[in-house]
Amino acid sequence: MTATLLDGEALAARVRAEVTDRVARLRSAGVEVGLGTILVGDDAPSARYVAMKHADCAEVGIRSVHEHLPADVSQAELEATVARFNADPAVHAYLVQLPLPAGLDEERVLLAVDPDKDVDGLHPVNLGRLVMGTPGTLPCTPAGIVELLHAYDVPVEGRHVVVVGRGLTIGRPLALLLALKRPGCNAAVTVVHTGVADLAPIVRQGDVVVAAAGRAGLVTPEMVKPGAAVVGAGTSWEGRRLLSDVDEVVAEVAGWITPRIGGVGPMTRAMLLRNAVQAAERAR
Repeated sequence: MTATLLDGEALAARVRAEVTDRVARLRSAGVEVGLGTILVGDDAPSARYVAMKHADCAEVGIRSVHEHLPADVSQAELEATVARFNADPAVHAYLVQLPLPAGLDEERVLLAVDPDKDVDGLHPVNLGRLVMGTPGTLPCTPAGIVELLHAYDVPVEGRHVVVVGRGLTIGRPLALLLALKRPGCNAAVTVVHTGVADLAPIVRQGDVVVAAAGRAGLVTPEMVKPGAAVVGAGTSWEGRRLLSDVDEVVAEVAGWITPRIGGVGPMTRAMLLRNAVQAAERAR
């Protein structure tokens, strides 16, 4: 069996085209969509990630607003920057890039972000809306995964989805989203993690498997039901090589699979752009 590739790059291009159109319509109505980023310190991966976000914004016509603070910034100064972004009507959505340098209270900073401008969808208010099933900003990676499965006609509704990983950015919100009674979701969801003694028999029950534990090659062919859809959402690094939680040989067993590069990552970035334009539409 050769799995169908869940091509996140191709789908993300379609999402960016949709966002470009929505941005243009807002501009014609006098609204220039603004996405902000706050970067503290000089962590190279964080700086690269922020630069990619601004490049994405330029592609779709969103105005970038950036604040780069020194690593020795005080808690009060950082929170004052957050308050300024909250109050700025030209900034419709923004994020504080993590991790923050040692000595800064990440939780306090994230709680200070206006939930309506929380482009990552991870503020407790937005996660609470997800728990309740009410409209709100969805976390980018979970939303991107659901979109990817739907675009490639992967059966999800009424099926068994196994999520490997319970992290705040992917595993927990994804499980909540997939269990909601809404199109493309409405699944039976099991959440497991690397603390479970024997993952294989549980993972093998999944019609859809999402690996989001951040452990390279965690999901092997023996763990996958033939014909299942397998999404590698967790990554780790080996030197300069990006590794997936899913062993590449799983493609010989699965019905659908994400590529090692170009699967979930592009969709996460595309969903962030969509969240930004939605924030601007709500503000209008």
